[in-house]
Amino acid sequence: MNIKENELDKNFNHKKKMVKIKQARDKLMKNKNQEKGLIIVHTGLGKGKSSSAFGMIMRCIAHKMPCAVVQFIKGTWKTGEKDFLIKKFSKECNFFVSGDGFTWDTQDREKDINSAKIGWDKAKEYILNQKIRFVLLDEINIALRYKYLDIDDVTTFLLKSKPFMTHVVLTGRNADTKLIEISDLVTEMNLIKHPFKKGIKAQPGIEF
Repeated sequence: MNIKENELDKNFNHKKKMVKIKQARDKLMKNKNQEKGLIIVHTGLGKGKSSSAFGMIMRCIAHKMPCAVVQFIKGTWKTGEKDFLIKKFSKECNFFVSGDGFTWDTQDREKDINSAKIGWDKAKEYILNQKIRFVLLDEINIALRYKYLDIDDVTTFLLKSKPFMTHVVLTGRNADTKLIEISDLVTEMNLIKHPFKKGIKAQPGIEF
């Protein structure tokens, strides 16, 4: 068998395989016709939780879906996504910063709790606004982990008060099991390698 005949066999077998996959896929998708607003959690020790969520914000803007961000914990930390959205897409995406910085910087539990509660009040306002279709609660899992917010209050609100077609994304490591239980989509980012362990600091465009 020459090389050309071998490639023809590979092409034929590939097409045959893809036909079977498409048939299985079509069968699988036949009854997948529902739509609803999702509760989505991005958690885990790996990088990419907020990055992925802000990618979804970009999609919403492209689809002309009004959206909003409430950023917990990070506070006044200058991030590329915050500057970009506020300067370029303030009409399409509301952006509210709640927090005074990372907990190890603030070292003020009472102040952190107050900031988290202010952020949660704004989050509820955005979620209840049915003109807003997508709400990102960035790093809220950290506020929940330190019990700055009550997990039962958050989960009950999402289950009972969130408009049916509104999507809500909650990011941050160590997501509470109660939040995971009520969510429609949960993704865990696993840490395999990180340059920080080699002494490389957080850099613009990569970390913020």
